[in-house]
Amino acid sequence: MSNGEVRLTIDGRPMSVPAGTLIVDAAKRAGIDIPVFCYHPKLAPVGMCRMCLVEIGRPARDRVTGEVPLDTDGKPVLFYSIKLETACTTPVGEGWNVRVASEKALAGRKEVVEFLLTSHPLDCPICDKGGECPLQNLTMGHGPGKSRFVYDDKFHLDKRVPLGDLIVLDRERCIQCARCVRFQEEIAGDAVIGFYERGRQWEIVTFSEPGFDSYFSGNTTDICPVGALTTTDFRFGARPWELNTAASICPHCPVGCNLTLNTRREAESGGREIIKRVMPRQNEAVNETWICDKGRFAHHFASSPTRLQRPLVRREGNLVEATWDEALSAAADGLRSAGPGLLGIAGGRLSNEDLFAFRRTVEVSGGKAVLDTQMGGGDVTRRFGLGRLGDLGLLGPADAILVVATDLHEEAPIWWLRIKLAAERGATLVVANARPTRTDDFARHRVRYDYGQAVEAVLGLGGATGLKGRSTRPVLGEAAGSALAQAGELVVFFGSEGLDLAGSTALAQACAALLAATGHTGKPQSGLIGVWPSANHQGAWDMGLRPPAEGMLESLRQAKAAYISAADPLGDDPSMRPAIDALDFLVVNELFLTGTAELADVVFPAQSFIEREGSLTSGEGRVQRYYPAVPPLGEARPDWWIAASLGARLGGKAAPVSAAAGMDEIAFSVPAYAGVTYRALAEVREQWPLVGGDDLYFGGTAYANRQGLGVKLASEIESGVVAEALWPAMPAPPPGPGLLLVPVPRLYDRGTTVLPSTLLEARRAPHQIELNPEDATALHLADGGRVQIEWDGRVETCAAAVSSAVPAGAALVLRSSGLTLRTPARARLRAVSGGTLP
Repeated sequence: MSNGEVRLTIDGRPMSVPAGTLIVDAAKRAGIDIPVFCYHPKLAPVGMCRMCLVEIGRPARDRVTGEVPLDTDGKPVLFYSIKLETACTTPVGEGWNVRVASEKALAGRKEVVEFLLTSHPLDCPICDKGGECPLQNLTMGHGPGKSRFVYDDKFHLDKRVPLGDLIVLDRERCIQCARCVRFQEEIAGDAVIGFYERGRQWEIVTFSEPGFDSYFSGNTTDICPVGALTTTDFRFGARPWELNTAASICPHCPVGCNLTLNTRREAESGGREIIKRVMPRQNEAVNETWICDKGRFAHHFASSPTRLQRPLVRREGNLVEATWDEALSAAADGLRSAGPGLLGIAGGRLSNEDLFAFRRTVEVSGGKAVLDTQMGGGDVTRRFGLGRLGDLGLLGPADAILVVATDLHEEAPIWWLRIKLAAERGATLVVANARPTRTDDFARHRVRYDYGQAVEAVLGLGGATGLKGRSTRPVLGEAAGSALAQAGELVVFFGSEGLDLAGSTALAQACAALLAATGHTGKPQSGLIGVWPSANHQGAWDMGLRPPAEGMLESLRQAKAAYISAADPLGDDPSMRPAIDALDFLVVNELFLTGTAELADVVFPAQSFIEREGSLTSGEGRVQRYYPAVPPLGEARPDWWIAASLGARLGGKAAPVSAAAGMDEIAFSVPAYAGVTYRALAEVREQWPLVGGDDLYFGGTAYANRQGLGVKLASEIESGVVAEALWPAMPAPPPGPGLLLVPVPRLYDRGTTVLPSTLLEARRAPHQIELNPEDATALHLADGGRVQIEWDGRVETCAAAVSSAVPAGAALVLRSSGLTLRTPARARLRAVSGGTLP
């Protein structure tokens, strides 16, 4: 057909599909199921399992004239091959007739199932996949009922083989479809598992150390069509039909991955409903059908027995349990007298409803509410953010992506994965950083700069568009800059590595200036995305909270009293202790008794994300709703309720009756959120590929999205606001002698919402400092040596790791790994023991 469509018939049903569509996909779109094992709609077809065998009739052609002969009814004569063909590797053809349910096709599939079962163990009664197993279901629908193979000839392989500390393989169950291997190679970019041996001894092995070294390993258990791969925390933990489900949003980073929480009541937990596993929920514009292993396994913090469960009030120097009425009264009495001297500090993991209520409570008595972050630019991202129609999955050869001052693989793995796939589709990826990261592997252009020079690097990239004329800085990466300027759509990711608050703010402004200079502001797929350190930093900026310009320490010094929610200033920086001790009164909302909470006069137990509902705004500007999965732990309450109830006692409005009512207040008060309601957040539409259906084999066990795709907010420019990009002020480097100490991210950190998950302990960031070989040699240090670090009046000792990936003159400290450093600082280093060079 002239419009690129192909007409064909499948099982008597005429249809028209785009040219190049595989038969299996064309049938699925028409509601016709063709069973598969090895095929997955997001993986390249390989035709390994042969389960999708069909008959294909093609129009016959006269060898002499090339014409298609017609039968007596005037229809093209069709030629059917003697052999059955695989629907998963065959694109549709004009005028074809495909028989899926013919006697010949059914017989072929029956033989395939019979062959697959020749060595498959009789594990169904105990297999974790039982109840959601494609092999089990397809055996019932297509199996022979009785096997011709001798039972004694079954081939046995090892069971309970750890591929790593998170994934277990039962080799007997593997049907060698290679879905797991192909996912790791094609999607995750981590070819750390593969096949070994040949014939009936063909088996999956891991090639990495540690085993299965990938941030996306859990996805292989979802797409495995049998019970060969299981996660260590769910293995033999429950049967699928026993599980309840609740929709949620991942709380660990700004991507906003859609989750389904599977729960079950258990006797060993005192009859409580607990989380048994975390599964991906399809949202093609956000995380498709994938999640990272942090999102899958770090949820255990929410069920930790060390969680706060009842309010605490300080009496006679000790924190003791109290009723909610006693605690709220004590908190209100203590904060009331502070007036304008009240400082509110909120963390970025709070929901929009929490943050809105928190700010209103602090300001009701004239206080100031601030955001606990060292990364600026949230107002810039709201103005120049990714468009309402923005979708990283739609970027292609005509488009470009700039990633600057961030390690996406560690900070936002699903963004890294989606950018990798966009680059493989042909999008131009430009990476600018002071050090190499895994994002470099897929970049067409790489720009290196010294730490602290990220702003100059971005302005240099814009040299070809006129930005050069407004700065005396040299032009960097001209080829890369030209590629960005010529792109049809441009998405810019900026982070804060090597930068403080002022530096990251300037970087956001520089990125916005680049978007404006290249003519990309207001385009549907273009815009600025902040790689925030927490899940809802963008929502916090939208709710009117800002990091204090004078710094958190100075803000605490100036305060009379403080109300802190989901933040731990003391844990982040021990130098805060004198300022916190000097407060007249301190109130804290928290999940755990953190270092800051231990000093409080009143501590309120907050509910975790699995126990409540609320909304988060992703770094892309998408507002998404999450739902309660389990009853609250003890007497814990949601942060919005705590803040609003306290605010009512301080003279403010009464607390809203629900989180939904809180969102209604936000929609009324915050222009960007006008029209956002819980009903709007719950709206869904059909997505491709179709997953979560009764077949289970097509897209794996990822859940279909029936609870809401969220609402993508328009940027201010899209909303008609005329905004000129601000020219950034060049950030000054940290003063003083010594190496530049730079905190860098690692996925598995030691933060409040990760540390309680002991499952991840083996992969946590170590307590160490990374040095360039030149600097290590000057300090007479070798890899593994011990080094003393002095900065800002503090002294700490840790192991040294020597790496050529570290820029000379800098020393890298892993965030949340034991050294509490939030922004770059100058440090003196001295070798103290072990590993020293002669």
